[in-house]
Amino acid sequence: MQLRRARPAVAPLCTAALVLTAACGGGSGSDDDVTLAYWLWDDRQIAQYQQCADDFTAETGVEVDISQYGWEDYWSNLNTQFAARRAPDVFTNHLAFYPQFVANEVILPIDEYIEQDEVDLGQYFPGLADLWVGQDDQRYGLPKDWDTIAYGYNAEYLEDAGLTEDDLWNATWDPSDGGTFEEIIASLSVDVNGVRGNEPGFDADNVAVFGLSFDNPSNSASGQTSWGNFAHSLGFELLADGNPWGTDYQFDDPRLAETLDWFGRMIEAGYVTPLSDLQGVGYVSLFEAGDVALAINGSWAIGSLTGIDGIEVGFAPLPEGPQGRWSIYNGIADSIAVNTDHPDEAWQWVKHLGSVECQNIVGEHAVVFPAIPESLEIAEEVRADAGLDVSAYTTYLEEEATFLHPVTTNFDQVTQAVGSAVDEILLGSRPAAEALQEAQEQVDSIMGR
Repeated sequence: MQLRRARPAVAPLCTAALVLTAACGGGSGSDDDVTLAYWLWDDRQIAQYQQCADDFTAETGVEVDISQYGWEDYWSNLNTQFAARRAPDVFTNHLAFYPQFVANEVILPIDEYIEQDEVDLGQYFPGLADLWVGQDDQRYGLPKDWDTIAYGYNAEYLEDAGLTEDDLWNATWDPSDGGTFEEIIASLSVDVNGVRGNEPGFDADNVAVFGLSFDNPSNSASGQTSWGNFAHSLGFELLADGNPWGTDYQFDDPRLAETLDWFGRMIEAGYVTPLSDLQGVGYVSLFEAGDVALAINGSWAIGSLTGIDGIEVGFAPLPEGPQGRWSIYNGIADSIAVNTDHPDEAWQWVKHLGSVECQNIVGEHAVVFPAIPESLEIAEEVRADAGLDVSAYTTYLEEEATFLHPVTTNFDQVTQAVGSAVDEILLGSRPAAEALQEAQEQVDSIMGR
C-alpha cells in the first residue's frame, strides 16, 4: 500500500517531546496533506471505521485510506509489506501475531504518545490494555474490541429435537461420557432417513444434519473456536510458565488428549461435521444450508449466523466442564508500522480509533463488542432492539470465566506443528496422545526449549 500525499495544510501533530518525531516528516512543519493507509481484515467493519475516519478527517485534516483483506491474505500481505517497508501506517493487530512483530521490530511503541496525551487506559475493559505490553515493557497497541466464544443454534432444530434453550445453557461436558452436551448433539443429529443420533439405527455415514460444527480446528494452536475452551474446562493450561509470554507449551498434557479424542469420537459417531467439511465449505455455509444444528462461534461473527434468511438463531454459552465453563478472551488493537512516514498522525488515528467517540460508532453498528463498557452498552441495546440476545458471550465476563488467548512468539509455527497433529486425530488416523507427543517435541524445538 503506497502512502499518498495530497493537498497542502496538515494539522500539526508532532511535538518535540517525542523521541519518535525524528521520523515525523509528514507532521509539523510540512505543507503537505497526509493520507494514512489503514488495514483491517473484517469486511463487515468497513462501514463503522469509514464513519470514524470521516469524523477524524473533519477534525484533523488527515485523510484515511481503508483497505480490507480476508484473514489469510491479510497476514500474508502484511508480512510481505513489512519486509518491503511498505506496511500500512496503521493496521488492525491480533494477539496471535503481535509478539512476532515486536520481536522483528516492525511496530512502534506508543508509550510516550499515551503519556503525552494522557490517554486513560482505565476506560477499557479490565486487562485489555495490558495485553499489548511487550516483554520490553513497552506498549504496542490501543484496544478496540474483544471477543469470547459461544455457539449459535438453529431454533427450529432445537424445538424439533424436544430441547429447550435452558438445556443448552445448563449443558455439562466431560470427555469420559460427554455429559449432557453429548446427549444434546446426538439428539440434534439426523441421518438421511430421519433417524436421530440418540435413536437405534442412526446411520453415521449418511448424516443430513450434524449436531455440532465449528471453525477449522487446526488453524490455531489455541483451539480458540473448537477444542481450546473444552480442554480448559478440564483444568488444562496451554502454557505452563504463564500467559502472556510463556514458552512452555503443554500439548502433551493428557487432558488435551482426552479432549481431542472426544472430538474424534463425535466425528466418527456422526454428531460433528467431518474434518473435510470443516476445512472445506466451513461451518457458516453448513449452518446456512441447514446441515448443522449448533455452531461454535466467536462473538465477532455473530452477524454471520443472524444474517441467514429463513433460520431463527439463538445463542448459548459453551457447556460446563468439571472445572467450570470457560471461554478464551481475546482483545484486538490497532498498531503503528515502524516504516510510517507519519508517526504522529498515525498515533492520532490510533487514539481516535480507541476513543469513546469512535467506539460508540462501533457499538452502533453492533458487529463486534467495543473495548469501552459504555460503547458495549450501545451495541447490546442495538441487538436487543433487533430481538437478539447475545448474553451468551458476555456472561463469561460477568462470571469471571475467561482465560487469555496465548501471547507468545512463533505462534504461527506452533500452529502449523500442532495443526497437523489435530488433523490426524480428527481423521482417526492416530491416537491423540501419540500425535500430540510428537507435536510437543516439534513445538519445544520451535520455542528453543
